[in-house]
Amino acid sequence: MSPALVSEVQTICKEDELVESHEYHKGVKHLCGRGLKRVPRKYILPALERPLLSTKDGATNLKLPIIDIAQLQGPDRVHALESLSKACQEYGFFQLINHGIASESVLDMIQAARKFFELPFEERSKYMSKDQSAPVRYGTSFNQNKDRVFCWRDFIKLNCHPLSDVLPHWPSSPAELRQAVVNYSKETRSLYLMLAKAILESLGLVETEKDTDENSSCDLLKEFEDGSQLIVANFYPSCPEPDLTLGIPPHSDYGFLTLLLPDEEVKGLQIQHEGRWVTVEPVPNSFVVNVGDHLEIFSNGKYRSVLHRVLVNPLKSRMSIASLHSLPFNSMIRPSPKLVNDANPRRYKDTDFATFIQYMASHEHKNKNFLESRRLTQLGDA
Repeated sequence: MSPALVSEVQTICKEDELVESHEYHKGVKHLCGRGLKRVPRKYILPALERPLLSTKDGATNLKLPIIDIAQLQGPDRVHALESLSKACQEYGFFQLINHGIASESVLDMIQAARKFFELPFEERSKYMSKDQSAPVRYGTSFNQNKDRVFCWRDFIKLNCHPLSDVLPHWPSSPAELRQAVVNYSKETRSLYLMLAKAILESLGLVETEKDTDENSSCDLLKEFEDGSQLIVANFYPSCPEPDLTLGIPPHSDYGFLTLLLPDEEVKGLQIQHEGRWVTVEPVPNSFVVNVGDHLEIFSNGKYRSVLHRVLVNPLKSRMSIASLHSLPFNSMIRPSPKLVNDANPRRYKDTDFATFIQYMASHEHKNKNFLESRRLTQLGDA
């Protein structure tokens, strides 16, 4: 056996030992720090689930519909609401421009998150937890106890509401993290509430601003204003064999709306559109917003959450910041009664966060499996 082949076999054995010794539970960044030249078996997808990385990248790129916050707040709001409704029905995603969030808040959030992932593993590991409702959780993959194949990503998730309750639990290092997340979460929360009101108008649940009774609109929005918010920073290290794995496999988000701050330099987000996977072209200084499972339930299927996944890059690491929003944790999510009638019967069971967390703790997070578990198979079956 040649020396080169012997070396390769030894490398394979060492990497397999890492997997067998559960080193992968410490995260992808920890493994990559050991100088991996191959993707360990625990991250290799079955052949039919692997991404097909086209050399003709332009042929598979997609420019999402663009929603301009300035138009939503201006005299052309009715037309902007029509565009919003069309985007939610046909794509389940859109790009949000002129969002008004200060560039300093965005940059501070990105830099603080990067510094967290640059901390020694011993510091990051303090926040590892199996409790999916913990106020802060550092981890890898989706469900480390159930995932058959692990995702090529590490994450930190920060519960952001109410801030006074959760802030003391957040990491104190890096020093700037807490303030950066506080500022960013407040601004994205205000932006979400603005979008939530527009969503309600687009569904016909409140009248447009010029016609509405302000008090009735406020009543409908009260529950949204006290809703949950989760900030998730995702880190995807560069991958030696990106055609064998995924940063995140196909899935839908469980909340009402997700406001994603994509990596503008390294593309990776793909959505399933018209039966094929397409790469989202990020627009500078914008958010990618997508419909979550709760909005699909609330709209009784008019707006649908869409499968999306994340590719990894062979040369560069990638990071994104997601702000996930929904109703309060103790709220029951159900189709709006105004959207249920004989022509459009109720399509989903009631659900809540406790049901979701219980499901996630005992199932592999894959495709839209949780939402499918809430779908009614017979009329009247609640």
